[in-house]
Amino acid sequence: MEAIEAILTRRSIRKYSKEPVQAKTIDELLKAAMSAPTAGNERPWHFIVVDDRKILEHVPDFHPYASMMPDAPQAIVVCGNSTAGKIGGFWVQDCSAAAENLLLAIHARGLGGVWLGVFPLETRVEGAKKLFNLPENIIPLCIIPFGYPLETKPAKDTFEKTMVHKNVW
Repeated sequence: MEAIEAILTRRSIRKYSKEPVQAKTIDELLKAAMSAPTAGNERPWHFIVVDDRKILEHVPDFHPYASMMPDAPQAIVVCGNSTAGKIGGFWVQDCSAAAENLLLAIHARGLGGVWLGVFPLETRVEGAKKLFNLPENIIPLCIIPFGYPLETKPAKDTFEKTMVHKNVW
C-alpha cells in the first residue's frame, strides 16, 4: 500500500478476530513506529506489547472507551520517558508521531487498530501506570489495540479548505 493511500484510507477499527498477529509482523510494526521523527533525535518512547488476556480485560477498568480490549488479540502501549534527553519536553509530540506511524503500519499490513488516548487524563494515566507497572518517569500516551479486522469502513474525506491559510491567517 502506498503511503498516501494508507493515510487517506486508515480508519479506527474496534472489532478483531481472535487470531493473533505474528511476532515478526509486530516487530515490523514497532520498527515503523520507531522510524518516526523526534525533537533532537531523542527517541523518548517505550512500547509495551500486550497479549495477556487478563491484562487486556482490565483496561476498561480505567478507560471508558476501551470496551473492545477484552476481545482484542493484542495491544501496544505507547509510552514516553518524561526525563529523556537534553532538549526535554517533547515526548508527547515524539510519541504521537510514533503512534501515528504505528497506526499507519497496522493499516498497511491489512490489520485494524484504534488509538485510545490515555495522557493527559490523570485517572487514565494512573490506571495505566498501575496495570502496566510503569516506572515513575514513564508516561502512557495511548493504547493501540489491533488485530485482523472484523469490520471495514470506507475512506472518509476530511479535507476542509476553510482550515487552510496561506502565508498569514
